[in-house]
Amino acid sequence: MTGHVRRRGGSSWEIKFELGADPLTGKRRIRYVAFKGTKRAAELELARLVAQNAAGEGVDPSKSTVAEFIERWERDWATANVGPKTLERYRQLLRLYVRPRIGAVRIQKLRAVHLNELYSTLLRSGGQDGAALSARSVGHVHRVLHRALGHAATWGVVSQNVASLVAPPPVPDEEIKILTEDQIGAILRHLEGRTLRPIVSFLLGTGARRGEALAIRWGDVNFQKNVVRIERSLEQTKGSLRVKSPKTKNGRRSVTVSPWLAAELRSHRARQDERRLALGMGRAPDDSPVFAGWNGEFRSPSRLSQDFAAAMDALNIDCTLHGLRHTHVSQLIAAGLDVLTISRRIGHASPAITLNVYSHMFSNTDTRAADIMEATFAKIRGTE
Repeated sequence: MTGHVRRRGGSSWEIKFELGADPLTGKRRIRYVAFKGTKRAAELELARLVAQNAAGEGVDPSKSTVAEFIERWERDWATANVGPKTLERYRQLLRLYVRPRIGAVRIQKLRAVHLNELYSTLLRSGGQDGAALSARSVGHVHRVLHRALGHAATWGVVSQNVASLVAPPPVPDEEIKILTEDQIGAILRHLEGRTLRPIVSFLLGTGARRGEALAIRWGDVNFQKNVVRIERSLEQTKGSLRVKSPKTKNGRRSVTVSPWLAAELRSHRARQDERRLALGMGRAPDDSPVFAGWNGEFRSPSRLSQDFAAAMDALNIDCTLHGLRHTHVSQLIAAGLDVLTISRRIGHASPAITLNVYSHMFSNTDTRAADIMEATFAKIRGTE
């Protein structure tokens, strides 16, 4: 890294040195600094600035704003490294909450106080029509900013990731809503003969995620062994559907279904084939979605959620599609199934995640453990 000093007149000097290539554009960067003093002092200042820059402390004070960097980050990194749905969400968060408030701040002038003020403002009035934005949503804003500013630091645009100095607002624990057995029965009776019934039965019987269930093809179903193979997930972005890998590497899994659910799936296949034959489409091939739409193609995840919400409104039951997954897990925990088996069945990345999400349910099994030991001691006392 080179540089030199040039007299501007009297005791005024111009210090010029190279900063290296711009990490975003690849163009050569040069910094000019005005200095007053002797030539020797100017040369010492040049040496200090060069050493500081080499150590990563003297970042080029360019006029690039937060909004300009975000635009480059989206284009040059996010577009190539995250999925379409995640990219869509990143862009939405940055467009709605970041650019309007701190987009004009020069990125090298961005400080932790700016982010604290941003989060505070969003919590007060960052939502639609000036309503409060939830702590969970502000946390999402923090995470995407942390990721973008982390790359700014890695690329040498800023000296540190200021988002790492700021804590997002705490998110209150949300009560996990679990269906009772009576509610499960009411839902299944209400959906009898309707297109929602098969997939609702499947979600209740397997704990699969919505996207995983919608991506299952008939070739993934083994009726001889009553096993369904989950290999992919269906993702919805604006105007399109995309099949992708499951959420975690453990998302690829085989799930054994109960005889009742296997019978539900057989009946569903028979009805589906009947409809297809009536439309001249032939029987469903192995690559056809199990829970297809009327046209035999993948069903829209958002439309499925809307249809289920309407059914729950009709029954006056407070439950989402994801609530069926929670209900499945709660039944397994109540039956005493171990956390490792549950975690593998529902495709969590690790049993630790299962314990974290459902810890309150596992704590209830402590009473059952005491009952088991009481029965053991009773047998021992009977032999004394």
